[in-house]
Amino acid sequence: MSEPGGGAFDTPGTGYSVPLTTVIDEYKLKLLTPAVDVDSKVLTLANINRPALQLAGYFDFFDTNRLQIIGMVEHTYLQSLDIETRKKNLVRIFSHKIPAVVVCRNLEIFPEMLEYAELYSVPILSTASETTDFISEIIRWMKVQLAPRITMHGCLLDVYGVGTLIVGESGIGKSETALELIKRGHRFIADDAVEVRRVSAETLIGSCPANIRYFLELRGIGIIDIMQMFGVQSIKPTQAVELIISLEIWDPNRIYDRIGAPEEFTEILSNKVNSHSIPIRPGRSLATLCESAAINHRLKKMGYNAAEALTERVMGNVMKSSGGLKVHDNY
Repeated sequence: MSEPGGGAFDTPGTGYSVPLTTVIDEYKLKLLTPAVDVDSKVLTLANINRPALQLAGYFDFFDTNRLQIIGMVEHTYLQSLDIETRKKNLVRIFSHKIPAVVVCRNLEIFPEMLEYAELYSVPILSTASETTDFISEIIRWMKVQLAPRITMHGCLLDVYGVGTLIVGESGIGKSETALELIKRGHRFIADDAVEVRRVSAETLIGSCPANIRYFLELRGIGIIDIMQMFGVQSIKPTQAVELIISLEIWDPNRIYDRIGAPEEFTEILSNKVNSHSIPIRPGRSLATLCESAAINHRLKKMGYNAAEALTERVMGNVMKSSGGLKVHDNY
């Protein structure tokens, strides 16, 4: 929406939305405009706006879909204006039908703000939080709520602090492996349907749909409740997805990686995640292999790569045995 002398633009959203009532409940916000309907209001963008420039009359590139935050700076500026100028500037903002206004630090609300809020059906909310703290927290929370997402078939666990997603064909043993890991003290997040959200270019967060949360399906036994059987210490609501373990039926004609260089990756929502393909054979302890993969992943994050260390050691020995002469890679 735009008006003479100014322009506006809409930042593309993800297609998801968060009800304003959910935001109010999450942050214990106080509704200062009870006559304004909040049940129909939704937020579609994680970013917010502090309307300092708009209060000064500059409306080019004003994103009307963002939550508007009034802090000490904006409030002090409004206080410095005469009442007619303040009314003129405020009515221009509220007439854009913004989703809501949050006033931080429990600052006093100007009467004309309440007047225009009711006129244009814009809720005004209040919080005691400091402006910077509230902004950083709500952006972090909204990015998770509005993140692009995908549902994957597998089991997600926290193995030594590494979010490990176990995938594979139906019936290959994902749930049984997850159960053994839980018995060893690792934490369970989701089974069968893992909802993965892309909260940033580096981070994927996995969780479980509420209706099947903390339930695990075991063929021949049925559904078990992990929290009831193993206690609250065995579960976790969300976890960053950092490692993917793909279980496969052993193929005698396939040559499997025995060194781990170069690394393998699986792309999820445009993010690359380290992955390993583990062939299934009788006698192999899949839980131990998953634990080893998680520990090795942590070592790599800390800067140590066993495959690279082995290569350097072998090449060092070759250099010594050749009398310090350069050995070419193709020899």
